[in-house]
Amino acid sequence: MSLDSPTRTTAGQAGRVAGFAAALDAADIPGEVLERARYLVLDAVGLAFASTAYRFSGVARDALTTFGGGAHPVLGMPDRLSPRDAAVLNGVLVHGMDFDDTHIPAVTHVSAAALPAAISAATVAGASTRDLLAAYVLGVEVSARVGLGGAGGFHDVGFHPTAVAGAFGAAVAAGRLTGLDAAGLAAAQGVVGSMAAGLLEFLEDGSWTKRLHPGWAAMSGLTAAAFAKAGWTGPAAVYEGRFGLYATHLAGRATRPEAVSEGLGTQWELMRTAVKPYPICHFNHAFADAALLLRDEHGIAPADVRAIRCAIHPVPGKVVCQPAENKWAPRDEYDAKFSLPFVVSAALSRGRFTLAELEDDALGDPEILALARRVEVTDDDEGLFPDAYSGRVEIELADGRVVAHREQVNRGHDRRPLTNAEIAEKFDGTIGRVADAGVADRVRDAVLSLGDDRPAAEFAEACRGL
Repeated sequence: MSLDSPTRTTAGQAGRVAGFAAALDAADIPGEVLERARYLVLDAVGLAFASTAYRFSGVARDALTTFGGGAHPVLGMPDRLSPRDAAVLNGVLVHGMDFDDTHIPAVTHVSAAALPAAISAATVAGASTRDLLAAYVLGVEVSARVGLGGAGGFHDVGFHPTAVAGAFGAAVAAGRLTGLDAAGLAAAQGVVGSMAAGLLEFLEDGSWTKRLHPGWAAMSGLTAAAFAKAGWTGPAAVYEGRFGLYATHLAGRATRPEAVSEGLGTQWELMRTAVKPYPICHFNHAFADAALLLRDEHGIAPADVRAIRCAIHPVPGKVVCQPAENKWAPRDEYDAKFSLPFVVSAALSRGRFTLAELEDDALGDPEILALARRVEVTDDDEGLFPDAYSGRVEIELADGRVVAHREQVNRGHDRRPLTNAEIAEKFDGTIGRVADAGVADRVRDAVLSLGDDRPAAEFAEACRGL
């Protein structure tokens, strides 16, 4: 064997995924999966438009235009960039408000990397929207399974599974669209394994790095697929090997590498993907619902509250409850999304939790901040994490009463899913913050007709901001 002709293999978990992805026909994907996929895309694109109203979107655009422009459209923005840079920016826009979908047991934002990678790869390849939609579904399936293999451990050791798992999903989505065979798709996974990373250190100071993670994963997937197409090789045991993903990122912990290929084609993980009803970290959703329910059922006013006790599993607790001083008084809207005390207090104070509760007047509201100081956090021995994001809120009132409510399965979970109609209503609210009805109609029509013979480039143009 010549050193110039390295072998490529379809062995191991990566090979099983590659074999499935290479053989899959778009017609093999159940109609209900494709329909739900369109609504997940609708949610993501609406969020991308809404993100353009926030400073982080302009900062990301300015950073990426440093490397020059291009012809590829950007979601919700008039700019054009190279396909890889557009994928980075699109990932930032979909995920930047932390309002995007999450595969609950994988603890992974699946659309935020899979969709940008699929749009860029499909446009470059001259593919149809049928091809784009099938590749996006594949990207979601792989991202979710890689997250599942971590068995809820990535957050516990400080890795963001969206960044880690999302890179693999993006590589498969991009590789499928660029025409890789099974050996090439296996190689692309092996290559992208060396790019799969994303740290949670942003939780210490509210910095913006998490917003970049899915866009970087999308770009990494596109890059890995291109290298594989050119003949580059990657390790066959990238998941289960001695120095593979799980052994390095989750050393000494119980993992399930077999989950990466388990149930492909029979269990569609996309159908278990949760759409967020609140623009906050998913770990806080059960607490927002519980607080609002208690407020309404018992007529609670902030002045009535003596103490608030919240029970949460210790792994998500690390994300939304520590360090306590930061969580009691978030420094900005992004910091507030990851603060359980702030979310519960704002919900009790205002009777809702919307994007308005992340604006400056809410962040500096003395009533909300005083309530946040009354929040005590305890470990939850009855929670279902990572299978669901449970939460219990107990409120001690000034008159001596103690009222409590547990949300064992968070709303949006596949056991309590938002309907397609509810997702469409959310889309109207997000895109409506920055675009008129004509633009919203154009984008909605383009998304909900995904899966036909139209060029993917037309879809990308329809979702571009003007």
